[in-house]
Amino acid sequence: MKTTLKYLAGAGITLPLLPVMYRQAMRVKARVPILPEAETPFGTVRVGDTPTFRVILIGESTLAGVGVNTHEEGFAGTLGHAISRSLGRSVSWRVYARSGYTASRKLERLLPKIREEHADLIVIGTGGNDAFKLSTPWGFRRAAGKMMDRLRERFPRAPIAFTNMPPIRDFPAFTPLIQRTIGSLVELHGEALEAEVTNRPNVYFNHEILHLEEWANRLGLPPDPKPFFSDGVHPSRLTYQTWAQDFAEFLQREGIV
Repeated sequence: MKTTLKYLAGAGITLPLLPVMYRQAMRVKARVPILPEAETPFGTVRVGDTPTFRVILIGESTLAGVGVNTHEEGFAGTLGHAISRSLGRSVSWRVYARSGYTASRKLERLLPKIREEHADLIVIGTGGNDAFKLSTPWGFRRAAGKMMDRLRERFPRAPIAFTNMPPIRDFPAFTPLIQRTIGSLVELHGEALEAEVTNRPNVYFNHEILHLEEWANRLGLPPDPKPFFSDGVHPSRLTYQTWAQDFAEFLQREGIV
């Protein structure tokens, strides 16, 4: 109810600004280059003859690795290595992700493509495209819930872990109006997802809001968001690897790995 009220209040403020936002969005789209998804959406980290821990990653452009050449140097590969170090085991991972896919599109188009019969962990990155398409928080929550239901049918014992929502307020390519409006909306989607996950056993969501200024301080970098982006919208290699390490620590805190 609280999230719904926030959304309705924000929508009332934003509605008159939609024509301005549309023009700004068209200019941003024209300026931002179209980058390909990363190559080789699978990999294995070998640790002797240890049993293999199997990870499936499902998502949108971030988990598709837009902004780096290969998944090995992006989120999936970095996470695989971090989990391997944590467990002292071999880790195999495969990515099912596409740029522009909302939660409902992932449900319809990506989940049927999953070939694996077994998984020890399922990682999902979602929410950004739903915010860009101005989906309501309750619509996003419903689609995310259906994804969880479908995955639980196929992988009844595998933990499902959702990554953080994207830090849209920090996207350099966006105007302040788009940063504020879409950034607020994606945070509401995060609140809706957190409420849905709370009712489900063995499902997790890293609800911490990413602040790149904090990352810069931690890494000893100037307070400039540009090094964290490949094109002003999608992550750079630095961001993918920092984010994946942080997410691995979240999985450790939750006792998943």
